Amino acid sequence: MLGGQSLDIATRVWNHKWRIDPIVRSLIDTDFYKLLMCQSVFRNRRDTDVTFSLINRSTSIRLADLIDEGELREQLDHIRSLKLSRGESTWLRGNTFYGKRQMFRSDFMEWFEALRLPDYHLEKRDGQYELTFKGSWPEVMLWEIPALAVLMELRSRAVLKHMGRFELQVLYARAMTKLWEKVEKLRTVDDLRIADFGTRRRHGFLWQDWCVQAMLEGLGDKFVGTSNCLIAKNRDLEAIGTNAHELPMVYAALAETDEALARAPYDVLADWHDEHDGNLRIILPDTYGTEGFLAHAPDWLAKWTGIRIDSGDPANGAEAAIAWWRSRGEDPAEKLIIFSDGLDVDTIQQLQSQFRGRVRVSFGWGTNLTNDFRGLTQDGSLDAFSLVCKAIKANGRPTVKLSDNPNKAMGPAQQIERYKRVFQVGHQERIDLQV
Repeated sequence: MLGGQSLDIATRVWNHKWRIDPIVRSLIDTDFYKLLMCQSVFRNRRDTDVTFSLINRSTSIRLADLIDEGELREQLDHIRSLKLSRGESTWLRGNTFYGKRQMFRSDFMEWFEALRLPDYHLEKRDGQYELTFKGSWPEVMLWEIPALAVLMELRSRAVLKHMGRFELQVLYARAMTKLWEKVEKLRTVDDLRIADFGTRRRHGFLWQDWCVQAMLEGLGDKFVGTSNCLIAKNRDLEAIGTNAHELPMVYAALAETDEALARAPYDVLADWHDEHDGNLRIILPDTYGTEGFLAHAPDWLAKWTGIRIDSGDPANGAEAAIAWWRSRGEDPAEKLIIFSDGLDVDTIQQLQSQFRGRVRVSFGWGTNLTNDFRGLTQDGSLDAFSLVCKAIKANGRPTVKLSDNPNKAMGPAQQIERYKRVFQVGHQERIDLQV
């Protein structure tokens, strides 16, 4: 199975007749948490107007110099033509997710089945693409993942088009070997639970699909699923995901007063609490600083299943979570910590060793699973880079993200200072962004 894909990927890259391969093949070629959040937004805040924008944190990668604008528009226009197929609708309506049937309500599914993604605005500026999406929140939010996937794969294609057929075959053989060596190391990790979180910054769709198959064959039950809904459906895997920073960022932007702003991250989770239980009750505490979030969290949140750590030093974040649970009378050994920021094999091994037995541990492995071509080209032209697509406005107001790593902060400087004051954010340690 694995060897059969090797020639296929290299051949399809080399054979320029495949150039028009759609990068995004389906509206469910997205992360599961986007659909869960979309349903929550559809239920609670569907009339909110938002603006999403592409943000390239790796400014040395001049995307507008690498990627042809016509090809980019062709791919974006193709995404606007997509609608759910009958089989995709049946899967979403009838499949069991997190032990629950009919996860998606019929009113949401009727809306989703009729959806076409709204228009986009694209222009070049200073070697970068300005790509923005405006409109109602539940529609616009579904642009995030496919927009990132398109930009990442078009950048890969721009580099690969200069390689010959044998060079491509060797490149992918080396990339496969590199990933398989990681899988072999992870095989030795006791009680490992790991999922693919690599859709948003993948090398390409075919490559992500190959990586998922390699993880499944190499790790067996230690591989618990993928965030990518299309791959989960096609490979009969668990779709994995809960919620993301987008929800508190928009709720906070809508707050009229400082008091309402301070409540906003908890209002998000109160809405989530009404809709979900079990392993979907995972706190993402770092949008405005984990320390302050936990210090002011209502007691009912301590009853939730777990916490996802997505910025800052992961070990420090886990220790803070354990201390918080203990302070609220909860047994950390019964709680779940999901690590999901900048992971690679060494980090996974270290964190599993440090926290195994103290809490339940799980990993969402992203870019270094689905886009690790470091060292495989002489000039580093296929190395992954940090590209995001974020909500930057809600009903005309700017959004803000502070993060536990100030290098991930975003928003107008004056608003960042206001948020730091409201959320009582003290000193923060800057950590270099890898991906």
